[in-house]
Amino acid sequence: MPDNQGPIPARDGPSTHLRTLWKLKRLHWWLLVLLNIFFLLVGQAAAVLLGRFYYDKGGNSTWMATLVQTAAFPILLVPYLFLHSSNDSPGLSAPSSVLVLCSIYFVVGVLIAGDNMLYSIGLLYLSASTYSLICATQLAFNAVFSYFINRQKFTALILNAVVILSFSASLLAVNEDADKPSGVSNRKYVTGILTALAASALYSLLLSLMQLTFEKVLKKETFSVVLEMQIYTAFVATCVTVVGLFASGEWRTIGGEMDSFTTGKASYIMTLFWTAVAWQVCSVGVVGLVFVVSSLFSNVISTLSLAVTPIASLIVFHDNMNGVKVIAMLIAFWGFASYTYQNYLDDLKVRKNQTAANDDAANDPRC
Repeated sequence: MPDNQGPIPARDGPSTHLRTLWKLKRLHWWLLVLLNIFFLLVGQAAAVLLGRFYYDKGGNSTWMATLVQTAAFPILLVPYLFLHSSNDSPGLSAPSSVLVLCSIYFVVGVLIAGDNMLYSIGLLYLSASTYSLICATQLAFNAVFSYFINRQKFTALILNAVVILSFSASLLAVNEDADKPSGVSNRKYVTGILTALAASALYSLLLSLMQLTFEKVLKKETFSVVLEMQIYTAFVATCVTVVGLFASGEWRTIGGEMDSFTTGKASYIMTLFWTAVAWQVCSVGVVGLVFVVSSLFSNVISTLSLAVTPIASLIVFHDNMNGVKVIAMLIAFWGFASYTYQNYLDDLKVRKNQTAANDDAANDPRC
């Protein structure tokens, strides 16, 4: 009997140990997810509202509005250097060549600069609430790009989210009672909608390309990699935008713009400064969620922020919330809920498979 009872604790020990380790890893994973969600929600909402404030109070430089979206990237060097020095664990495979990484960062950075310009033009011609609801279509675009680039499953719930978010944007596009900013003609309003849609499509493509880069090129499991991509691509985007600012001649109008800013020079500087900081906080959340979950999930959370922003815009800027806009916002929430539920089902399936794998390992006589 003693001989038969000996192995029992040995088999139970690894089982308990494996389950404990798995729970700790899941807890750490969820903490990272929640932290990045917080960064994205707060950063994006603040950045959109401050961007609209810049235009409302006398700012009119689209290049300046584009520049502040990436110019604050040096603040990310502090957490990057800290994480890089405290985490010396190697990646899953040998790092890619410097030439390959530089090429990826350059291309992505240029695309980010173009995407930021499209967003700036859209926000110039649209109210903060309309702009946010139009940009919520990025989830639909990302579902398509994720299907072709990242081989993401296209389930009925995801298809439902794509369709109803497209309806949401269509409602705003044909809304005759739209609350246009002062001085914006119907033609400029349509231009704002089209540029916001184009920016959403390009942004979704960028997220899918970032996920592909993490999976196929970088192949590392550290958050410093997330910051590294954000810093290098933001540096390229900032350089491209600075060139555009000087080439367009808009740099000559900055002094006059500052003098004519309704709330004063100090407010002008602080508006641009905090807009830049908010965009970097948002970007860390976006890239972080791409890294720890997927590009599609990152876009879902971004869509939630864009659906919530109209409420904040109503409070801050007193935007008009007519019936069409309310319906569009409710549809956007419906689309978000559809994909969130799909992500919950996927996570539940992963947990069941992991539990089954741990049980099989525990019951293996060799353990």
